[in-house]
Amino acid sequence: MIRAMTGGGLRLETNKERSTAAPLRAASVPAEVILPLDQHAGTAARPLVKVGDAVLLGQPIAEPTSDISAWVHSPVSGSVIAVEPRPVAYHAASSPCIVIRNDFADRRDNANTAVDYASMSPAQLSDHIARGGIVGLGGATFPTASKLSQAVAQPDLHLLLNGAECEPWISCDDMLMRERAADIVFGAHVLMHALGTVSCTIAVEDDVPQAIASLRAAAAQVQPHIRIATLPDVYPAGGERQLILAVTDREVPAGRLPSDIGILCQNVGTAAAVARWIRDGEPLITRIVTITGSGVREPANLETRLGTPIASLIADCGGYTTDDRRLIMGGSMMGLAFSDDRLPIVKGSNCVIVPSPSDLHPRSAEMPCIRCGNCSEVCPAWLLPQQLHWQAQAHDVAALESFGLMDCIECGCCDYVCPSQIPLTQRFREAKVPVQAELLARSEAHLSRQRYEARGERLVRIENEQRARLEQKRREITGRKSPP
Repeated sequence: MIRAMTGGGLRLETNKERSTAAPLRAASVPAEVILPLDQHAGTAARPLVKVGDAVLLGQPIAEPTSDISAWVHSPVSGSVIAVEPRPVAYHAASSPCIVIRNDFADRRDNANTAVDYASMSPAQLSDHIARGGIVGLGGATFPTASKLSQAVAQPDLHLLLNGAECEPWISCDDMLMRERAADIVFGAHVLMHALGTVSCTIAVEDDVPQAIASLRAAAAQVQPHIRIATLPDVYPAGGERQLILAVTDREVPAGRLPSDIGILCQNVGTAAAVARWIRDGEPLITRIVTITGSGVREPANLETRLGTPIASLIADCGGYTTDDRRLIMGGSMMGLAFSDDRLPIVKGSNCVIVPSPSDLHPRSAEMPCIRCGNCSEVCPAWLLPQQLHWQAQAHDVAALESFGLMDCIECGCCDYVCPSQIPLTQRFREAKVPVQAELLARSEAHLSRQRYEARGERLVRIENEQRARLEQKRREITGRKSPP
């Protein structure tokens, strides 16, 4: 086992026993699927279909619009019945969506076929991974190919697959590692080829022995060797920067990326999705979703077609146990609360909790900060949340930046231990908006200054070149007029 996080964190009740009691199974396929065009980090995809078009299972229906964007594919065969804004769970505003009526024939797009990744160059392989619509399935949904392209220029890269599913209630990665470890290992080798590395570690918390055994058995069957590392189940051990430090003893500097220190971190679910695309020709059209909480009768992990309404998954799990239908997308610490179960499952939907009041950390009325320091003791990013709280109240952007607000990972540990019940994470999330605006303005000013200086240098260079040409002509003319 590797060491625990070097500071902060919490040991929490995992609440994963009920959702992992039964094997992984397929969810019901709905009559309609709703596919947001912005269900990934970056810019929204551009529709390739219109109302009335017939589509095939796995067919591309929207294309990327920038280097940080992703393809969207149809998870069913059928016909497009709408291209319009629809509500989604991951932000308050509606998102542009493609709605497809399922014909239940599952007619496949035969253009999607397996490929021999070993015969492809890293650039070709990265481009092919992009065409599969693969994004990070740990929650951030950053396009995988974009992450690969940012990292591939770094020497001596190490691939780190994150199986440290540290947040309470979520167990989709645990079930994936138990039942499909070979997919993860195959996907790891594909990603290693795309990066030009032979170094890979899969990091897992030590409280999932079945998953660890499955991974070790799968890794033992192939070369190059993949290391399986276990770490204590301290929340948020699965945070990218916390995991990198725990596994590699390397710290990602503030404002830098893991690739800057030779690490590329991907979720185990992402590796499995890469495997299915490369080996089977199946783009990212399904994912495993944990449906859990005391408010649902039969918690389970379901292999779910993207775009499936949450209500369909609740029905697959025996329905609600109560009329109080509060819902959380994600875990109990970092998840987003909502109430409409007609919203769709998207690429980043790892868990839906249907909680009863006893499932959640009790909250009471907010009171003033008493400067107890509990929040600082549990902060895994080594910040001073109480200081950030004061600076946020004062709207002091410069102080917020200097105290490291942008390094906050919004894990919720400070909220959990605050005796004054201050919603610190929400305050920090709101305070980041003006800080990000200031950083953007500063970056734009820097770029503007660089452009101005480059223009000045270019004009001086042009003027010097013109003078040199005139001087050359003058010498040539003078030479012709000289007497023999």
